Amino acid sequence: QFCSVGRIGPFPSHLFEYARLHSHPLLITPGRPRDLTRLFLFVLPLLTVALSMAANDGVILLHGLCRSSGSMKKMANALSAAGFAVANYGYASRTADIRSLADLAIGQTLSSPKLQSCPRIHFVTHSLGGILVRSYFTRHPQDRLGRVVMLGPPNQGSEVVDALKAWRLFRWLNGPAGAELGTDVESTPNRLGPVDFQLGVIAGDRSINWINSLMIPGKDDGKVSVERTKVAGMTEHLTLHSTHPYLTKNREVIDRTVRFLKEGSFFGKTVIPSESYSGRDDGLLSADVN
Repeated sequence: QFCSVGRIGPFPSHLFEYARLHSHPLLITPGRPRDLTRLFLFVLPLLTVALSMAANDGVILLHGLCRSSGSMKKMANALSAAGFAVANYGYASRTADIRSLADLAIGQTLSSPKLQSCPRIHFVTHSLGGILVRSYFTRHPQDRLGRVVMLGPPNQGSEVVDALKAWRLFRWLNGPAGAELGTDVESTPNRLGPVDFQLGVIAGDRSINWINSLMIPGKDDGKVSVERTKVAGMTEHLTLHSTHPYLTKNREVIDRTVRFLKEGSFFGKTVIPSESYSGRDDGLLSADVN
């Protein structure tokens, strides 16, 4: 769904002639009061259509490390059904550092014609995608930035990276950006500081990777602990029963995400049509709000 602004220009003169030739009920003669009333009644539905075409808010989706835009497809479908103009952006997450990936992925998507008429641009991110948003908007403030929902973001890094980043295989699999996601004070997430936009964070507390979970203290999703998904300045934090890979497909996660984008809270009243969902649903509910 593209953002667009409907405009109604001067009433076309050829429609007057069309009405005459085809014995249209509106036999319009410009200037006569009765016919001007009929003209108004004819144009009113067109104005209603124009208002319905007024610019919608946009949403940019950013997937995580070693993933693709396909991992965000179910989320994209639900957001489109909720009335947003959606840009599901794929980027080569293993090829560059966080700063470069952020400038490429977000810079290019913000300039997309699909989003130019949108009054506000929201973001929904998975894992590394959330760190790209923090990196970009720390350096490039935008008046149009709306609300952000981060799913499983390593906002304070991950102990898995601490343990494995020296391994050549890890660096090959995860690229320069992956090696930046440690928990030390000099890691990229910890140097970015507090957020200054409306942010909702959803963390998972189920794991299918018990080896990784052995490296992570406390509850985790197999990649990052619940505690390390938090960041100073966030608006709300929610924990759901989901694993890291399936946060983007979990129906409860999607439902809460749409509510936050529309109302600024995971606990809003927005109802998501059931037909908006497709594919696997992975776990539900248990919540805490900060």
